[in-house]
Amino acid sequence: MTAPPQLYDPAARRETPLLPHLKARINAEGPLSIAAYMTDCLQHPEHGYYRNRAAIGAQGDFITAPEISQIFGELIGLWCAVVWQQMGSPQSLHLVELGPGRGTQLADALRATRRVPGFHAALHLTLIESSKVLAAQQQAALSKFGLQIRWQSELPLHGDPTTPTIVLANEFLDALPVAQHQRTNTGDLALRQVGLDTTGNLIFIPGESADAEIITSADTTGVTASLLAPIKNAVALFIDYGHTETGNRDTLQAVRDHKPEHPLTSPGEADLTNHVDFAAFIAQVTKTTSFIPERVVTQAEFLGSLGIVERAQRLIAANPSEANLIETSASRLIAPQSMGTRFKAVGLRSPHLPSLPGFENITRGRS
Repeated sequence: MTAPPQLYDPAARRETPLLPHLKARINAEGPLSIAAYMTDCLQHPEHGYYRNRAAIGAQGDFITAPEISQIFGELIGLWCAVVWQQMGSPQSLHLVELGPGRGTQLADALRATRRVPGFHAALHLTLIESSKVLAAQQQAALSKFGLQIRWQSELPLHGDPTTPTIVLANEFLDALPVAQHQRTNTGDLALRQVGLDTTGNLIFIPGESADAEIITSADTTGVTASLLAPIKNAVALFIDYGHTETGNRDTLQAVRDHKPEHPLTSPGEADLTNHVDFAAFIAQVTKTTSFIPERVVTQAEFLGSLGIVERAQRLIAANPSEANLIETSASRLIAPQSMGTRFKAVGLRSPHLPSLPGFENITRGRS
C-alpha cells in the first residue's frame, strides 16, 4: 500500500454508487477539501468504503502484517503482557485496539498470552471499529477467548480514564483524513480540493503535475487529545508506513484489488490512505498530552528486538512441512525491500513508566 500516486486518467474513472453524492455535494457546496473527500469515500453511511465491505485479506483490497504471519500478532501480544507487568500487573487492564481489521492480530495476541499468569483475567477489551462487516469478523475471531469485549464506532474512548490502559494501532493513522496545500505557479500555497471539470468529472484543484509541491497534514487530535490525553496510566503502540522527516510530497494514495490506482478513480470502492508523518504525529502528542514518545524505529528493528527470527525458527521446528511459508511470511515483515523499513513503530508511555520493550535496547545501542 505504499505505491506513489498516479496522475489522473479520466478514462479510467468508475461510476461508483458514491459518485452521484459527491457530484451533488460539489455542485451545492463547491469543491471539497481533501479531508472531506476522504471522509465521504471511507465513512459515508451508505456507500463508504469501510462501511460495507471486507477490505482486508486475499479476497479484499490489501493485506496487513497480522494477515501475513501469525508471528506479528503473537509478538504484539507478548509485548502487551510485558508492558502490563511493567505497569505492576494491575488486576484490571483496558486493552484498546484502533482499527482491528478482521481481529487477526488480537486473536494471535490472545493465543500467545493465554499462559501468562493473570493477564487474561485482567483484560477488558475495547475495539474502535466503524465497519459492521469487520466488527462481525472480529467477534467471530475473538469469541472463543471468553473475554469481555466492547465495540465503539468512533472516539473518544468510553470508560474510566484512571484504569491502566494499553492502546494498539496497526495501520490506523494512515487512514485519517488529511489536508493538502499545493504550490502554484506563482509560488503561493493553495488549498488542494476535489472539484468537477466542465464535463462533470472529478478533478484535483489546483491541477495535477508530476512535480507538484504538495504539503500534507493529518488531523490526529482525535487520537491524541480525545483518546490519549485523558488517560492517566497508559502505553500506546502505533505501527504504520510513513516517514520520520516532514517533506513536501504527495503521498495520498488509493488501493483496490491489491493494485494502486488514482485517488479519484473509484470513490467509495478503493482504500484511501496517506503516508504517516511521524515527526508531526509526535509533535502533536507532546503538544496535547503528557505522554513520553520513544524513538521511532523501523518495523524490522522493532520486531527484531522482540525476537521475530527466534520465533520463526521455533515455528519451523514444530512445523517442518510449512518451513518455506513461515520463513517467507516472516521475511515480508522485516525485509527492507518489503515492509521492514517502510513501516515504522513508535511507543508512547505515561511519564512514570519505564522505557518500553522493543525500543529500549535499540535506543541504547544508538546513543
